[in-house]
Amino acid sequence: MAGKKTIKSAIESMMFVWGDPLDIKSVAEIFNVDKKEIYDLCKELQEEYEQEGRGIVIREVNKSFQFVTRKENIDYIERLCTPVKHKRLSQSALEVLAIVAYKQPVTKGEIEAIRGIKCDRVIEGLQKKDLVAQLGRSDAVGRPMLYGTTDQFLQEFGFETLKDLPEIQDIEGVLDEAVEETTEDILYTEQIEIQLPEKE
Repeated sequence: MAGKKTIKSAIESMMFVWGDPLDIKSVAEIFNVDKKEIYDLCKELQEEYEQEGRGIVIREVNKSFQFVTRKENIDYIERLCTPVKHKRLSQSALEVLAIVAYKQPVTKGEIEAIRGIKCDRVIEGLQKKDLVAQLGRSDAVGRPMLYGTTDQFLQEFGFETLKDLPEIQDIEGVLDEAVEETTEDILYTEQIEIQLPEKE
């Protein structure tokens, strides 16, 4: 079996090449070791990068790990690169996403009861963006589909787990505030594709 140093080195290389969050289950299967051992090694790597103040840090997303740039360096990155801004989520999409995030698993009927209007197309759009996914069916009459957020949602908005969401006591009572404040801080994030300047 490969040694600890070898595995950590390989994990580092795999994270760099993979780009998306690297699932510890997949790594454990590659090395034929326990998932907990791989998780602990990833956490060690994460701590090493943090202690050294590296420009690249390791972010955890639902027991997966990914290389990201240190947020304190964003100004320098923006000076180097030309940002291409994509259209933000609409207010309707943000409202539905906030409800799903805080009430999941939740049915379409429950979302519509809170918003007071139909949301079929909004949910479909959020699914296409891989921010919302079907989680199965409710035991209620008619067995309606249940919806929840995805790992992509966590990744896009910088959360490790859903426990990192700010606390909201009553989503129905504070929906307007959630859209104005929470989405401004969390959900109303512009997606920026970085385009490197052409070399002369």
